[in-house]
Amino acid sequence: MQPLRGIAYKLIAVICFIVMQSLVKWVSTDIPAGEAVFFRSFFALPIIIGWLAVRGDLKTGLKAANPMAHVWRGFIGTCAMGSMFAGLAFLPLPEVTALTYAMPLLVVVFAAMFLDERVGVFRISAVVLGLVGVLIVLAPRVTSLGGDTVKTMEAVGAIIVLLGAVCGALAQIFIRKMVQTEEVSAIVFWFSCTSTVLALCTLPFGWAMPSGPQLIALVISGLIGGTGQIFLTSSYRFADASLVAPFDYASMLFAILIGYFIFMEVPTGQMLFGAALIILAGLAIILRERQLGIRREKARQAKNLHS
Repeated sequence: MQPLRGIAYKLIAVICFIVMQSLVKWVSTDIPAGEAVFFRSFFALPIIIGWLAVRGDLKTGLKAANPMAHVWRGFIGTCAMGSMFAGLAFLPLPEVTALTYAMPLLVVVFAAMFLDERVGVFRISAVVLGLVGVLIVLAPRVTSLGGDTVKTMEAVGAIIVLLGAVCGALAQIFIRKMVQTEEVSAIVFWFSCTSTVLALCTLPFGWAMPSGPQLIALVISGLIGGTGQIFLTSSYRFADASLVAPFDYASMLFAILIGYFIFMEVPTGQMLFGAALIILAGLAIILRERQLGIRREKARQAKNLHS
């Protein structure tokens, strides 16, 4: 294990994803979300294939033990990505970032529902705290429904992003089940393939011809998104997931800086307070998962000593 290297890779991945989202937001007034998903997925493929080739995992990366599992994971993951991209057209970047933090909270709920994982009072309390934070972030948008067109679209955008977080959490549940039979490299590769194909299905709903700068931004979003995926996956090779997971929340700092200096977005105090509650809940869940992991490892070692 090389924890500092793992943390550095995780931070690079976080920066890559925030820059990718910023590029998508920049073109979002003219480019539909489905089209942005296509460019993000298609131009990530050369990066991912090159990474698999360098690691010597190209053969395993192309092998799918359960093809339909990849299709369903791709469908749910594409819905999550498309929802986030759609929300970027209507909401400030920090607000979209805050709402996507609901994803790990929902993973706890769905793991109890679909994977029969035991969830104690501590994690349930953390989830409730985080969902209160989500409601605080959502409140100004939901209460503006039925107002003028701009406010209504912002409210719709917030709801779409939250639905995307639900889809993203379900995708994580799929992955937890898939890693029992599928290689991680295969999951990464086939997701880019399926999301590319699924994004093409939105073509009849109206794609736009991007301008030169917009095309460059879309291509870069794919390249940098693929790069971020590689650094994210690599970070878990050098450090425990519980160690690097909290650095996901560094994305809020980058989102606020980019939102302020690039898009002239100033986050409200209510949004920041709600985001703080969500982050606090997420960190509490990560800490609890780490403690449970240590206990399971000690129990496993004790069992091995007495076997």
